[in-house]
Amino acid sequence: MSDRLDPAVWAEHPGEAFAWLDAHVNLESLGVPPGLDRRAHAPTLARMEALAALLGSPELEYGTIHCTGTNGKGSVCRIAGALLMEAGMSTGIYTSPHLERVNERMSWDGVPIEDPDLAEILGRIAMIEPHLPAVPSYFEILTGAALTWFADVAVEAAVIEVGLGGTWDATNVVDGDVAVITNISLDHVEYLGPTRASIATEKAGIVKPGSVLVLGESDPDLASIFSARECAYAVVRGRDFGVTRNDVALGGRVVDLFTSRARYEDVFVSMHGSYQADNAAIAVAAVEAFTDHALPADLVADVLGRMRSPGRLEVVGHQPLVVLDGAHNVAGAEALARAMAEEFAAAPRTYVVGLLREKDPAEMLAALGVGGAERLVCCAPPSTRARDPEELAAAARALGLDPGRVEVVHDVDDAIERARAVTGPDGQILVTGSLYVVGAARRTLGVG
Repeated sequence: MSDRLDPAVWAEHPGEAFAWLDAHVNLESLGVPPGLDRRAHAPTLARMEALAALLGSPELEYGTIHCTGTNGKGSVCRIAGALLMEAGMSTGIYTSPHLERVNERMSWDGVPIEDPDLAEILGRIAMIEPHLPAVPSYFEILTGAALTWFADVAVEAAVIEVGLGGTWDATNVVDGDVAVITNISLDHVEYLGPTRASIATEKAGIVKPGSVLVLGESDPDLASIFSARECAYAVVRGRDFGVTRNDVALGGRVVDLFTSRARYEDVFVSMHGSYQADNAAIAVAAVEAFTDHALPADLVADVLGRMRSPGRLEVVGHQPLVVLDGAHNVAGAEALARAMAEEFAAAPRTYVVGLLREKDPAEMLAALGVGGAERLVCCAPPSTRARDPEELAAAARALGLDPGRVEVVHDVDDAIERARAVTGPDGQILVTGSLYVVGAARRTLGVG
């Protein structure tokens, strides 16, 4: 065996493993080439199924909650994982993308994987790569690594976030005991189709025979798409779980939640945004379905009272107020605008916005409500998929924003510094548009 592919050697020299990983096609970075409709190419799970089989089918070693949806799925996964851990279960959580380090994507009992452990598993995958039907992608490799690590450390439960869509996502080698759909909005239409129905159909693919469906989407026009899937039974928002109180509180929300098994009243949720109450209700319903019993009220209150969701309405500074939110689609941008209006006092606001090329600048800026901005600083996300910030600035001017209030500062670090220079202590800085921008901002601002 070549030392170059020896997992033990890679564990001692993780840089080699990460360089090997980075050499693989990463659609998160590349996206869809201009003019190419990804849906025209036959999607397949063949590479991922072969990879999982050669790794010993690690996904069969533990129970899973599998979660998809247009928005909120990362928060739902983190809340569900925290509830399982507080209930005493050894728990793995796999989410994507990462904000700063790839290790963030997989954690065991709340602790991200260490470099040597990840490098060793990547070494194992490198050894079997020649035996796969085709070279796996960056995301497929990381999915295989997460599933393997969870088996290695003998988790009792794994909470798995879908990367994109559902049916053809690499995570769909998992047959989830619980399949969660948070909501359906238009996003990634180049992959998932141009309508909410086509997107719902793709996401419904994670619902497998024998699984429990936890459905957070309440649109009756989409109900038949999910009801057509075979499952053990369905737990539906509004009927079997939901939110009956959702009030603004200092540092978050105070909510009343209900499920078919219990009521959880006067619960403080330590995250901003009314939608976090919905995410909490979905997560509680999912964990109840997984454990097949109600959760103790004090356990739910304790977990929700200390939850954090990095990069989602994350307050990282005061005087001026600095808020980070990776609102990467129109629905997310609209939710962010509502949350800012509801939870933070009106003040002169500087927006720092960078978009990926798949996003329409005018739609996103309108959804964010930048018309009343004191200043808009347009930047470029640190990604090969970045949209030229000059296009963003042009869209802002076309929407009627005073050209004197629109600036282009390409680098995120410099854009943050510019925003801090022009925003008074009583003002606000809102950094948004892409998780790549938010991740870079967190590094610049020293957020740990």
